[in-house]
Amino acid sequence: MSDSVTGTKNVWPYYAKTNVDSASKQAAADKSSLGKDDFLKILIAQLKNQDPSQPLEDKEFIAQMAQFSSVEQLSSINSEMKLLRQSLGFASGLIGKDITWDGLNDQGEVVAKTGAVESIVVKDGSQFAVVKGEQIAMDRITQIADHAEEAAAGEAK
Repeated sequence: MSDSVTGTKNVWPYYAKTNVDSASKQAAADKSSLGKDDFLKILIAQLKNQDPSQPLEDKEFIAQMAQFSSVEQLSSINSEMKLLRQSLGFASGLIGKDITWDGLNDQGEVVAKTGAVESIVVKDGSQFAVVKGEQIAMDRITQIADHAEEAAAGEAK
């Protein structure tokens, strides 16, 4: 038998309190907006509870189904855009480029900062551009340009 004691952060019912709290916050955030499943539930409830003497007209039903289709497509586009933004191929293309982002100066005021991207770091599922040791989240970048030295060399040719 081993002399070392193995412990976990698990508590009854086998979940760490921080994980349970995090999941609760995520579930609450998910409930704050309606998705395609919610839209479909509303449509089904409307069909179940309609007045039999005045059923839903065909054109209204078709319009609602078109709205459902639009909601589904927008949801799909949103997830694809997230994947595109998080693509390492795009992020790695920033290496050697000059970027501008909103940062804070010594007085705590928001100022535009500029620098050349040295590398890309992935931390907690998010990507960061590294400029002079500072990690800048991709969503804080306001401008991307060719590095000043490369641009000057290109003009000289």
